[in-house]
Order: sequence, then C-alpha cells, then structure tokens
Amino acid sequence: MRAGFVGRGLIYVVIAILASFAIWRGGTPEGTTAALEAIETEPWGIALLLLIALGLLSYAVWRGVAAVWDLEDYGSDGKGMVARAGQLVTAVIHVGLAFAAIIVLIGSGNGEGSSIAKGTAWLMSVPFGRILVGLVGAVLIGAGGYYIHKGLTRKYMQELKATGATLRLQPALTAGVVAQGVVIAVIGFLFILAAWRSNPDEAGGLGAAFDWLREQMFGTWLVSALAAGLLAFALFCFVNAVYRIIPKLRDDTIETLGERVLSGARSAAQSIR
Repeated sequence: MRAGFVGRGLIYVVIAILASFAIWRGGTPEGTTAALEAIETEPWGIALLLLIALGLLSYAVWRGVAAVWDLEDYGSDGKGMVARAGQLVTAVIHVGLAFAAIIVLIGSGNGEGSSIAKGTAWLMSVPFGRILVGLVGAVLIGAGGYYIHKGLTRKYMQELKATGATLRLQPALTAGVVAQGVVIAVIGFLFILAAWRSNPDEAGGLGAAFDWLREQMFGTWLVSALAAGLLAFALFCFVNAVYRIIPKLRDDTIETLGERVLSGARSAAQSIR
C-alpha cells in the first residue's frame, strides 16, 4: 500500500513539472506515458521505473483487497457498495498504469492518447458502443465529483494520522485532492464528447485533459493551476505513504487528523465564549 502511494506520487511530480515547463515554453503538456518516458531517460531511470511499476501493482492489489474485505469500512449498503466498486475500478486503472511503466521499460509504448483512442474506437464498434462510452464518461465525472467533494469537505482527514506535519500541510492536501477530482472529471467529459460526436479521438487521458484546457480561454493559466494542483496531489500521495490509517484495522489510541482539527475548533469556540 505505502509503496503504491510513493509510486503514484512520483508519477504526478513528473507530470506536473513537465506540464509546467511545456505550457510556458510553447509546447504541449503531456500525460502519464510521457512522464514515464521522461523518468526512463534519467540516471537510475530504469530502476526507478521498475520500482514505480511494482509500487503501482501493490497499490492495485491493496485497492482490490480493501474493496473485497471492506478495509475502509464503507459498509454493505448501497452507498458503501458503490464506494467499494470504485475501489475495484481504481485497482484496474493502476494495473494499467503499472503495465504502462513496463511497456516503457521494454521500449514498445505507443502513447497514452493513441491507446485510449483505440480502446474507445473498439468500444464504439460494438452494439450500443456510443452509449457505453458515454457511460464511462459519466462514471468518471461521478468519480471526479467524489474526489472534489472529499477534498472540499476534508473527509480525507479521517484517513490520516494527526501529526504536526499533516496539520500544517492540510491546505495543500485539500488542493491536491480537489485537483485530482478536476482531472478525472475533465477526462470523463472528454469521453462524453467522444460519444456525442462519434469521434474516438476526442477521448483521452491526462494529456488530452491538458490539451483541452490549453485550448480554453486563459488556457495557459488553467494548465498551470492544474499542474500545481497535481503537484499538491503528489504531496498527498507521499503523506499517505507515511501517515495513512486503515479504518478497519485502526488502533483506537491513534488520533486522526479530522479528530485533531475538530478538537481544535471546539477548543477555539469554547475560548471565545
């Protein structure tokens, strides 16, 4: 689990840095595959890519196990089952990311965008394919909304240990979770656009999301803001690698960040009285 958070964090650091440099130098911000390829060119890049792939696989296994055994304590009601289904989807996505890292290692990558476009084209070719692509987009928008809600309501604080570091980093962690939600929602919107226009090339991953934002009014600033948000999400991943709490396995003596913040707010309110 913890290795998986580190692997995710490293990828988002590289993506954010590459996007920032590209957008201000007149280039095109790239997605996950480009980030993995950039890592490969660095000293110790192959070893780092291998570690990232293993970390992402371990994260995928963790999400799958957490969903089956309900380690996050979501429950078995309708809402809980939807959350657990989301964990399984996350597991599948991270298996895909791990294999993307392996493909870069063996030197046969075709690019993130083309792979997604090919997959979307195939899905559109089956009966009711456009509807299925639209449903994929709707699910992604829902997942993005979940992350945005989780960030704005700061529900993630119930999953982190209360320490001086997590308390100080709270604003950045919130921004990171919201940014991740925005990215997922934009990708979902692109899938719906692809279905609406019957054009699989409209669909894409993170690189396509950057491209779409860049074409909007104030696109340079939008991409820059999103890159900063993804850097904050990378920080969120690293913090989770160290301070993450598994709700169902939690020791009751461990105070969560949410409990610390609530306690501080109550103390402040009492002092005002």
